[in-house]
Amino acid sequence: MEYTKVKDYTAMAQQMTGVYKSTVDNSINAMAMIQESTEKMVSLSLEQSPWFPEEGKKYVNAWIKAYKKGYDDFRVVADEQYKKLEVFVNLQKKADSVGKTEKANKAS
Repeated sequence: MEYTKVKDYTAMAQQMTGVYKSTVDNSINAMAMIQESTEKMVSLSLEQSPWFPEEGKKYVNAWIKAYKKGYDDFRVVADEQYKKLEVFVNLQKKADSVGKTEKANKAS
């Protein structure tokens, strides 16, 4: 395979990785905004509902905490996986530059 084609694939992989990361980050941020507004609405409703039992309020608050923990865990895992992907793409980029150097040395 010609070096120029590999170089193009590496650049394309870097661009695709950037687009996918931006998409996931924006989706996660949108989920966070929806969750925050829903949490505020539910909390306000619970505060204004004297008929709602305390035990039920505890369960709802536990559910909110569990959702936040799941969200935080998901965000950490997503960030770690994108870092791994970036390392992989950068390793490919380094391999491409080594191949270019070797090709130049052979031509000399």
